[in-house]
Amino acid sequence: MNTHIRIDSTTGSRGASVCHECLVRDTSLCSSLDDHELIALSAIGRRRSVPPGQVITWAGDVVTTFANVVSGALKVTASTPDGREQIVGLLFAGDFVGQMFTDEASLTVTALTETALCSFPRAAFERKLGAQPRMERMLLERTMASLDEARERMLSLGRRNAQERVAGFILQLADRSGTPRDGGGIDVSIPMSRGEVADLLGLTIETVSRQLTRLKAAGLITFAKGERDCIVSDPAGLERIANPV
Repeated sequence: MNTHIRIDSTTGSRGASVCHECLVRDTSLCSSLDDHELIALSAIGRRRSVPPGQVITWAGDVVTTFANVVSGALKVTASTPDGREQIVGLLFAGDFVGQMFTDEASLTVTALTETALCSFPRAAFERKLGAQPRMERMLLERTMASLDEARERMLSLGRRNAQERVAGFILQLADRSGTPRDGGGIDVSIPMSRGEVADLLGLTIETVSRQLTRLKAAGLITFAKGERDCIVSDPAGLERIANPV
């Protein structure tokens, strides 16, 4: 692991306290656990701080750990036969990092922003999972949801035009990591470069920039500063563009 990754223990009574105060206590897999089960899981957990650009898992690595995303954003990439990388998904706070039921990772996971993870050794986590059927069921449900999301993304690339794709992407960020503003609207931080957004949406950088400009001109979004800090001024209007009837 890169030496810039900071690791802190969350074991013992301190770990239980950290878990109860965790920002994703009610949205991650841990939400399926009662207090006693949470204390048992915290005994094997370690909090990790990961800087932007740091690879969490390389495709081809032996799977040795799993993690919950506590804060931040990560991208999931797959390699094409000609050696190029394709972004196939994003992970946000509350999401699970790791591929269960396989010995070797097939995807690369990289931090897009400063990211906090709660990491678990694979062997110990699988033992806990076997003893907690509610958590096992929730993990299965989330795995199925991820597959559905991947299918939906494939359909959207074929059915949606460029404006619909970009509007849908901004809505996804607003839903997963946005902060409601007093008086209306949603603050959204775009954790990716325009090139990465284009890669995810199957568009060119120029097309992404042009569509963002059109959404801004329509009064649906504004940019607070630079290209990353966005305000969704009209979520309903953006929804109508992303998912036309």
